[in-house]
Amino acid sequence: MPTADPAAQQTLLELADVDRAADAARHRRAALPELTVIAAGAERIDELSGRLVLAQTEVSDLDRVTRKLDDEIDSVRRRADRDRERLASGAAPAKELENLQREIESLVRRQSTLEDDALELMEKRETADVAMAAVQTELDTAMDEVNRATRSRDDQFADIDDELGTLAGRREALVAGLPDDLLALYERIRRTGKVAAGRLVGSQCGACRMVVDNVALAALRSAPPDTVQRCPECDAILVRG
Repeated sequence: MPTADPAAQQTLLELADVDRAADAARHRRAALPELTVIAAGAERIDELSGRLVLAQTEVSDLDRVTRKLDDEIDSVRRRADRDRERLASGAAPAKELENLQREIESLVRRQSTLEDDALELMEKRETADVAMAAVQTELDTAMDEVNRATRSRDDQFADIDDELGTLAGRREALVAGLPDDLLALYERIRRTGKVAAGRLVGSQCGACRMVVDNVALAALRSAPPDTVQRCPECDAILVRG
C-alpha cells in the first residue's frame, strides 16, 4: 500500500470539497434555465422572422399591384375625359361621335370594374397589415424574452465564473502542498468521475456513503496512520482521523 503523511491525506479532503464545489458550479452554469429559454427563443425568433418576411412580401406585392391598378384607373379616367371633351366639342364627324359615346360607356364600365378591384385590394391590404403587425408583435415579445434571459444568464455566468476562479485559486494552493504520487492517485480516481477522497466516519465512507463491512473496517483501522487506504466500495482514498 502507498504511504503519505496523514496531514497530506487530510489536505485531500479539502481538495475533494473544492472539487465538488467546482463541479457543482460548472453544473449550475451548464443547466441554467435561461439557457433553455434562449435556445427555444432563438428558434422562435427564426420562425417568426421568416413569417414576418412572408408577411412583408405579401404587403409589398399588394402595394405593387395596387399602384399598377391605380395607374390603370388614372389612364382609363384620362382617356374617358379626353373622349368626353371631344364629344362635347362636336368637332368630330357623326360616326366618330357615336364611336366616342360607345367608348366612353366602355371606359366607364372598365373604370368601375377597376375601382371594385382596387377596393378589394385595399381590404386585402388591411388584412395583410393586421397579420404583419401581429407577427411583428410576437417577434418583439420573443426578442424581449431572449434579451431578458440573456442578461440574466450573463449575470449568473459572471457570478459562477468568479466562484470558479476563487475555487481554482484554492485548489492550486492545496495541490502545491501535496506529494506528487498522492496527487497522481487522487487525480486518477477523479478522472473516473467519482469522488476521489472521503473521510471514514465510523464505518461509513464519506465519498460514496456506503458502510464498510467489519472485516475491511478492522483492516483499515489497524493499518499505520501513513498508509493510504482505499474504500472497498468506491475505490476512493479513505482518510482516517
